[in-house]
Amino acid sequence: MNVYAAPVRDLRFVLEELLAHRSLSLPGFEEATPDLVEAVLEEAAKLAGDVWGPLNKSGDQQGAKRHSDGSVTTPEGFAAAYQAYVEGGWNGIGVAEALGGQNLPEVVASSVQEMLHGANMALGLCPMLTAGAIEALAHHGSDALKVTYLPKLVEGTWTGTMNLTESQAGSDLSQVRTRAVPENDHYRISGQKIYITWGEHDAAENIIHLVLARKPDAPEGNKGISLFLVPKFLVNDDGSLGERNDVICASIEHKLGIHGSPTCTLSFGENDGAIGYLVGEEGRGLNHMFTMMNEARHKVGIQGIGVAERACQHAFAYALERRQGRAPKARGGAECSISDHLDVRRMLLSMRSRTDALRALALYCAAELDTARQAESDDTRQAAQARADILIPVIKSFSTDQAVDIASMGIQVHGGMGYVEETGAAQLLRDARIAPIYEGTNGIQALDLAGRKLQRDNGEALTALLYDVAATVEQLNAVPALKALGSGLAAGLDDLKAAQAIVLEQGRDPEKGADAVQAYATPFLNLAGHVLCAWQMGQAALSAQAALNNGSNDPFYTAKMRSAEFAITQWLPVGRAQLAVIEAGMQCLSEFEVH
Repeated sequence: MNVYAAPVRDLRFVLEELLAHRSLSLPGFEEATPDLVEAVLEEAAKLAGDVWGPLNKSGDQQGAKRHSDGSVTTPEGFAAAYQAYVEGGWNGIGVAEALGGQNLPEVVASSVQEMLHGANMALGLCPMLTAGAIEALAHHGSDALKVTYLPKLVEGTWTGTMNLTESQAGSDLSQVRTRAVPENDHYRISGQKIYITWGEHDAAENIIHLVLARKPDAPEGNKGISLFLVPKFLVNDDGSLGERNDVICASIEHKLGIHGSPTCTLSFGENDGAIGYLVGEEGRGLNHMFTMMNEARHKVGIQGIGVAERACQHAFAYALERRQGRAPKARGGAECSISDHLDVRRMLLSMRSRTDALRALALYCAAELDTARQAESDDTRQAAQARADILIPVIKSFSTDQAVDIASMGIQVHGGMGYVEETGAAQLLRDARIAPIYEGTNGIQALDLAGRKLQRDNGEALTALLYDVAATVEQLNAVPALKALGSGLAAGLDDLKAAQAIVLEQGRDPEKGADAVQAYATPFLNLAGHVLCAWQMGQAALSAQAALNNGSNDPFYTAKMRSAEFAITQWLPVGRAQLAVIEAGMQCLSEFEVH
């Protein structure tokens, strides 16, 4: 029951048929052919299924362990599995060739990420954080820092971390107290950071911490925060590793899930102060860190989709195997597996259609990121980035909330066997539950969408995206067999437009604007997630119907039709109810007193 098979066919459907490999036509990706992409997906599937996947359950059972000297060992097999990943060149597949990477599009890198997180979320967190460190350093690091640290990070020989949170400064990073005192060409860092994913481990020879801290004379608040690079081991002029820096793992957290991932409390400067190097400009640490955060938030959404896919596979396998009850007389009345019961089928199809939709939307966003980075025209790049900015909070928040629900439904399919650890279904729910919390809680993602992103351009970027949704409605209506899907998607689109108008109007109100955004942000993001996912499934229906009309008898396309029908006719209506929540106003929230 713990076998994971990477969904290569489903990924190829999105890349080849829904996106038509449009990233491959961008400047810089000339060597990335469809055949190469297919080969990459197949090889990544082998790594995920054969090497990483089998360690998922044992890693959960063993967990990471901290020793008295502050060192941390990962579960048996994790270090070797990570080295197999590094030796295969996987860490750099989405990194530019100029930085030593494989220079493949983000849509391909994201597809590989989904496989790895589906196989082993706890292990997948390690390279996910390193990818963010590469992004931040590539954009903001000095030439000297890039030369010293980027090659090893891109290889994966060294891993990266993100050090934001402190005990008194959770989501409010303006309260950061970690200090950075200038000394010659570096700084001395002192303070403590908590919840540092893969902050100490035995899988790589060095760990590069990106740390938010403030100089002694820095102003209070966000403008006083700078970003520093603090290596676990100092690096000599010839690139070799030097002495251990003054940073130690004080403890590791005992968590609900992702037990194989060491989540550390890191103490900087217990002796002379950890040596760190300024990244970018003083006082712009939050701006620079958000380069890393943006990368990580998209990948957290991908992570949720990976776990959702594994939960689907788990539930489908159990439902086909578990025999209980009889089919209705109309269908023969014989003893059957639980997959023959329509209520079980409802759960299975709900899990599958949502996972399909989330995947399509996340990879669509990845394609927009490719365009934003590689397109020749400034206007094209800026429009793509604006669209990605709108999509990323939806990808992060909606995908991870749905992943938790999908994993929970997977337990329900298993019945009592899902609630015990033996089947592995419970682990998926425990692992998935962290994703709505880290890299900015999902409430913060909703505020980012409904507040900063929507208000800054008066909804122009989202409105432009909704034009594309409307175009899909027209395409569905033009196919007789798909008109019902067109009507359903059109109704959802109208609801989202109405909700957008309310959020924009009340968000601009000088007296209640901030409260209005707070009150409406989460239902607005949920409505947007449902509609945009339904849009992608409308596109899937168009592609699947065309294949069937052309004579294909591949059951894959029939399954995609059922998935699209469920998403638009049975899942989207649930999301549409969020408009009623917004229209109900915020009085009950503002008058509620917490005792």
